[in-house]
Amino acid sequence: MAESSPNGEIKSSKKYVKLGYHYLISNAIYLLIVPILIAVGLHLSTFTLEDLMVNLAMLKSYLVLVVFLAVVYFMSRPKNVYLVDFACYKPHERFMMSKERLVEKLADIFSGDSLNFQKKILYKAGISDKTYVPIHEWTPSNLSHSSNQQQAKLVIIGAIDDLLEKTGVKIRDVGFIIVNSSMFNPTPSLSAMLGVNVITYNLGGMGCSAGLISLDLANRLLQGQANSYALIVSTEIISSVFYTGNDKSKLVANTIFRMGSSAALLSNRFSDRWHSKYQLMHVVRTHKGADDRAFNCVYQHEDEDGQKGISLSKDLMAVAAEALKTNITTLGPLVLPMSEQLLFFATLIVRKVFKRKIKLYIPDFKMAFEHFCIHAGGRAVLDEVQKNLKLPEALMESSRMTLYRFGNTSSSSVWYNLAYSEAKGRVKKGDRAWQIGFGSGFKCNSAVWRALRTINPAKEKNAWTDEIYDFPVQVPYA
Repeated sequence: MAESSPNGEIKSSKKYVKLGYHYLISNAIYLLIVPILIAVGLHLSTFTLEDLMVNLAMLKSYLVLVVFLAVVYFMSRPKNVYLVDFACYKPHERFMMSKERLVEKLADIFSGDSLNFQKKILYKAGISDKTYVPIHEWTPSNLSHSSNQQQAKLVIIGAIDDLLEKTGVKIRDVGFIIVNSSMFNPTPSLSAMLGVNVITYNLGGMGCSAGLISLDLANRLLQGQANSYALIVSTEIISSVFYTGNDKSKLVANTIFRMGSSAALLSNRFSDRWHSKYQLMHVVRTHKGADDRAFNCVYQHEDEDGQKGISLSKDLMAVAAEALKTNITTLGPLVLPMSEQLLFFATLIVRKVFKRKIKLYIPDFKMAFEHFCIHAGGRAVLDEVQKNLKLPEALMESSRMTLYRFGNTSSSSVWYNLAYSEAKGRVKKGDRAWQIGFGSGFKCNSAVWRALRTINPAKEKNAWTDEIYDFPVQVPYA
């Protein structure tokens, strides 16, 4: 019989000690309340009928006060917001482009170091040969305003049509429509292009986390108007950001962005709770724009030859890590069990008050969430988030497979993530999902959802359905 490893036994014992501590702290309130209730019950059992009659007036006063406070509480609390359903657009196969074919297309425009640099980035990005690129538009002569509008109409209308078909809701019944596209912002706006007589909002220049900013805006709008729907459309028109110069910091965007779009229908109607998928629990936004390094790490400007492009600085990963830490510092108290919060604040006090050089405890967010939907901005982005949150590879699966299969679809990528988990049949009633988005500015935004029902993939159809059994795959990095 093989002997067990002492290190393995120690790790196992630590695991169970921490688990026991977690359950003890999480249930401490019950351990305190039960003795109090027993004591109150024993005390009331000593009361006589005469004692109760003497104190009847006081009991009535307390009852009226309790009812009044309950009414005030329920009237002042925020309205519940539900995610009825969402849809991720899957482009037609004619737009599918392998890495080899993309290099051939790039070779028509670039040569030398510029071409070799993009080829190197492309093969290390963790992207497959089945992502989608607007082939017909991606030539120097066809990077026109009209071709960008055609691409926008294709992906936006496609996502909306899929969503309305799934929900059965008519577009005329929607109270608000919010469209976010960071780089392509025509006049009239993309939201006006939909041609519907409802209140519309158009968000531009807010980067890959704009989808979660749209979610925050929709939540605020729904708090002010009862019995309403809000429709959010997130996309990026990638041909509008194609760079034809030779500045390497601007060439990265040519290799990782891909066609994609998502549409999500939110409701504050109580009756929609019974057939909605999720309830919105929290939205936390972090903006680091006051720091020049953060503001300039994703920046659109012209190179020395007058060619406009998006520059990605070498500080991007460090800035993203700092923004993530700020975001989770705000989010943590809202979602983490008390056991994790106590460990975090204990190490913080030791470091700050007692000036001891100990490593700051990183809360275990696996105790707060079952699903992690991290913006598929690139391999380096996912690696950085995984390192900072200490996540196992299994919880990174949906994000890495989204990057591999669909590439960086900008603000819509967190929805492709969630759709992957649904298609795998992993979303159960009561599960919590965390969407994390990063974007220029620099911004890190979070949204927390709670599943209202178990998602049956046999009855659901999304962008992954036809090929979900092919995943996960081992992602090759050249």
